[in-house]
Amino acid sequence: MRHTRFLRAAQRPDGGFGGRLGASDPYYTSFGLRALAMLGQLDSEVAAPAATLLRTQSVEHALPADLTSIVFSTAIIEAITGQPIFGDGTEPWKQQVISHLQQLRCEDGGYAKGPGGAAGSVYQTFLTLTCFELLDHAIAQPEQIVGFIESQRAEGGGFREIRVAKRAGTNPTAAAIGSLLILDALTTETIEQTAAFLARMQGSEGGQLANSRVPIADVLSTFTGLMTLADLDRLDAIALGPARRFVEQLQDPEGGFRAAAWDTECDVEYTFYGLGCLAILAVP
Repeated sequence: MRHTRFLRAAQRPDGGFGGRLGASDPYYTSFGLRALAMLGQLDSEVAAPAATLLRTQSVEHALPADLTSIVFSTAIIEAITGQPIFGDGTEPWKQQVISHLQQLRCEDGGYAKGPGGAAGSVYQTFLTLTCFELLDHAIAQPEQIVGFIESQRAEGGGFREIRVAKRAGTNPTAAAIGSLLILDALTTETIEQTAAFLARMQGSEGGQLANSRVPIADVLSTFTGLMTLADLDRLDAIALGPARRFVEQLQDPEGGFRAAAWDTECDVEYTFYGLGCLAILAVP
């Protein structure tokens, strides 16, 4: 399959995956591994060198986005191989990760984008909660996190990423709904408002817009919008045929997906989003 070939060719000699520029990093490695897993093509030939790279990553010095990517990659490799990447050191490693993530907790109840942050980020809050689930760690004071998420709700539906944001967006809305699902705090009203908001975010091309000020759809926003609607059992809120045509047009004949109509190059991150969109749209 062309997308499998594209992804396997994108793996670097050190076992990781990288972006369009620069060396391997945890962020792109996570997308490469998850994309191959989605295709059913993540095997030991790919997983073993990736695991070797992950063992070299310092928890202490990792940025929050990289740290969550390391957790995602570790979970998926261990699920595929059945073996813990860190062996007997797994539990100390988990506790170290949890400790660093807990340091991102803010007074507003959310989790900041970086150490010392004064305000929560909806996206980082979702990533942190997902990591805690994967690490089997109990979430402290969940009602405060729900309060933070609710404080980011915008008029007319949808959620903002941070408190100073002026408008709701597709991606922070997806992160907010994902967080509320983890916390078992989703209401019928929120479901209906979110479905209506995401319906308005479907652009003329068929894909989802990042927000109401962005005129061009992209595959990232389309994936998060579709995933959210699928989680809410409200895929009927948008026109699925145009959405599928939009995503299919972003495929390269040689494999991989581009970000949007303006993009000229494929990478592993957008390939993950494209494959995710097609998987959701293939469900009857």
